Amino acid sequence: MEEFVGLNPEEVVEKVSDSLGCSPTSAEVAHYFDKHDELQHLRKNFVVPRIKDLPTSDLELVDGEKECIYLVGNSLGLQPRKAKQYIEEELDNWGKMGIHGHMIGPRPWAWAENTIEELMANVVGAKKEEIAIMNGLTVNLHLLLLSFYKPTAARHKILLEEMAFPSDHYAVESQIRLRGFDPQTSMLLMSPKPGEKTLKTEDILEVIQREGESIAVVMFSGVQYYTGQLFDMARITEAGQNMGCFVGFDCAHAAGNVELQLHDWGVDFACWCSYKYINSGAGGIAGAFIHEKHKDTIKPALLGWWGHDLKSRFQMTNKMELQPGVHGFRLSNQPILLVCPLQASLEVFNMTSMLALRRKSLLLTGYLEYLIKRYYTEDPSEPQKPHVCIITPSDPRQRGCQLSLCFSVPIKSVFEGLEKRGVAWTPPT
Repeated sequence: MEEFVGLNPEEVVEKVSDSLGCSPTSAEVAHYFDKHDELQHLRKNFVVPRIKDLPTSDLELVDGEKECIYLVGNSLGLQPRKAKQYIEEELDNWGKMGIHGHMIGPRPWAWAENTIEELMANVVGAKKEEIAIMNGLTVNLHLLLLSFYKPTAARHKILLEEMAFPSDHYAVESQIRLRGFDPQTSMLLMSPKPGEKTLKTEDILEVIQREGESIAVVMFSGVQYYTGQLFDMARITEAGQNMGCFVGFDCAHAAGNVELQLHDWGVDFACWCSYKYINSGAGGIAGAFIHEKHKDTIKPALLGWWGHDLKSRFQMTNKMELQPGVHGFRLSNQPILLVCPLQASLEVFNMTSMLALRRKSLLLTGYLEYLIKRYYTEDPSEPQKPHVCIITPSDPRQRGCQLSLCFSVPIKSVFEGLEKRGVAWTPPT
């Protein structure tokens, strides 16, 4: 839908409805978007659960044979269709070849993760050499902080959101304690101003400028998990580094969701899981990034044999030949059965671009926002009318594809009502 490039979602909806001669809220508008969706062919590469298979569906209310409405990709992505095939291939290889599977096959186990690093690098805007596929997100965050967080008496603080994802909060707290400092004085937590629901970039930059000489690491989310806010990672990175801080990001809710340019922005380090928008399955193998500018200066605090150069790794000399950059941070061989579904998903990403996915995401999210505001904006003249407040920023440049909603009615009843009708979405908090 090239003719709509440059228009905001509201303008697109109204332009399409005018051309169709229907209301902007008519299903005809949705059918038009589906018909002209340049990425619709990618849908067949994923398994969408049928309503009858969801344990919460009420088949007296909805057709169980239809595919569900899946609104929970921010928690767990859908299964790539080739995931099962790839896993079965490796189980078959294990059964037929045993140990020879390490060196032979479509994805030799000894370096299977290396074969998909470039695909992952394309998703997060990095060079292949800056990416490692390994461990889980929190393990990677600990490994990165062990090397990037070097507190001193004068510079010992870590700046992060007060509502950071719990695992990030716990990791930072424990890293501070590990170095002999007190989280009460070394964790610098930012929260929105009174009456505001999200952090303003200017406020973040002001804190960095004011407190920067005491901050060792700035550690934010790429996309805030609770509010859906997309942080200005480029400006935060520049501001932090100008004050002598290392700057890193947890991109769990950003990778596969928004366009990232980790290399071009000069981000020092980042990590992310792959089971949300990147669809690798529950507990899927995670990713880590260290900018190439640090490849010869930032070393891992903990060593394992998978950080040893592959050319001599299996010579067992016990003389470490450390790989440069993030590859030296790898500890153990990666589980091949976790590499398989990740490969299946990244291959689908490789059929398009993050630019194209983001363009569709902006329209799709904006369309939902338009409908919510059309039907459920608070009306002072009708105080009993249910209304919905969107706490995610209204500026599309400050959000991904997530809308976080507050309801004027008990959320539990709304949640259960939608679940009964075949909608899968994040449980209320």
